[in-house]
Amino acid sequence: MKNTALITGASNGIGLELAKIHASKGGNLVLVARNKAKLDALKNDLEKQFNVSVYTIGKDLSEPNAAQQVYDETSKQNIQVDYLINNAGFGDFGMFAETDWNKEVQMINLNITALTQFTKIYLQDMLKRNSGRIMNVASTAAFQPGPTMAIYCASKAYVLSFTEAISNEVSGKGISITALCPGATVTGFQTAAGMEESVLFARTNLPTGKDVAEYGYAAMLKGKTVAIHGLLNYIMANSIRFIPRALVLKVTRKIFDKA
Repeated sequence: MKNTALITGASNGIGLELAKIHASKGGNLVLVARNKAKLDALKNDLEKQFNVSVYTIGKDLSEPNAAQQVYDETSKQNIQVDYLINNAGFGDFGMFAETDWNKEVQMINLNITALTQFTKIYLQDMLKRNSGRIMNVASTAAFQPGPTMAIYCASKAYVLSFTEAISNEVSGKGISITALCPGATVTGFQTAAGMEESVLFARTNLPTGKDVAEYGYAAMLKGKTVAIHGLLNYIMANSIRFIPRALVLKVTRKIFDKA
């Protein structure tokens, strides 16, 4: 029996690479993103290349109750979701007092509310079957406050904490829940967040979306609760607890500022 994975934010970046990986293993897909044209083009490619079934849903997940609407559609199509991958999300850069509130509301709705609602709805079905996997894409930004990216970092801290908590709740019930925590990655994120000139993205050896997707997918199958991509990211994320928080803030601000 083929496992079906629902992937949000699947039209580009890590989400697109996760879709390719799952299809390459013979799994069916439900792909969700705002740009349905991109999803349909990906659907055609994956179905031809891997002989799998791909169902696409064009949806702005920052809108109220969007996750429920997606669930209703998959239920109507009699699609059982075995793997839920909450990948959709975005960031913004700038001083909190000066940034666009409407954009920040969309960020909170997408990064937190939609992810949480998707998890609740599909987890209930997984518990009935005593099987399933969920992966929530957090970030190494989850491990410290982020001056000039205050809401983004806070939203990813929520994702990490939330994922760890419910992973404990479902322990022993045939379900795994993973928080994938990538560091800076070559995707469209930095452009969308206005961070092309930051120190964080100035490195020339950044991992690709494919690198992170391969690591995250394997971690999900292993049932890891927290998966931090990259040795340096792992060391930094875990060393923060031993550093005075005032110093952490100063270092984080330096990294997020322009190179």
